[in-house]
Amino acid sequence: GLFSNAKRQKDQDVYRTVIDGLNNLYFKSLLPLENAYKFHEFHSAPLEHADFDATPMVLLVGQYSTGKTTFIRYLLGEDFPGMRIGPEPTTDKFIAIMHGERESIIPGNALVVDPKKQFRPLSAYGNAFLNRFQCSMLNNKVLEGLSLVDTPGILSGEKQRLGRGYDLTGVIEWFAHHVDRIILLFDA
Repeated sequence: GLFSNAKRQKDQDVYRTVIDGLNNLYFKSLLPLENAYKFHEFHSAPLEHADFDATPMVLLVGQYSTGKTTFIRYLLGEDFPGMRIGPEPTTDKFIAIMHGERESIIPGNALVVDPKKQFRPLSAYGNAFLNRFQCSMLNNKVLEGLSLVDTPGILSGEKQRLGRGYDLTGVIEWFAHHVDRIILLFDA
């Protein structure tokens, strides 16, 4: 009741204070050091404000038809915009599922120019990838504290390398470096 709501609000205030502190520390102290030593030329791009404001993100990876999309649907308790489930490879896109006040789909080329989203560096993978990337916004309680990324099924051998039109391995590697957890699904 009343006390749990008050505690939840206090927890949110502490969380916001910590995030604001980390954001401030990075941009005032750490980023100038990274720039001075050219850290971004040999390791990774500088963080942006969106990286600090984002909810924790979970990446789902696995071969096609191992249940990645079904798992997300179960976790959310409902379908999400752009969701397709079937026995053959159906998810042919990277779909970031995030909280939004109303249900909508944001295409990849709009996502990578939105300063409020943490996906700006993905523009380096080109239009072939951006045409296969979207964000599904959904007003769902689970998504208030977590974002999910559904991925296309990973195919075996030569099929994997041909026909995608973009660097799938590079994109998965980018996500692997930027998500908080990776869930690998496979047939038993």
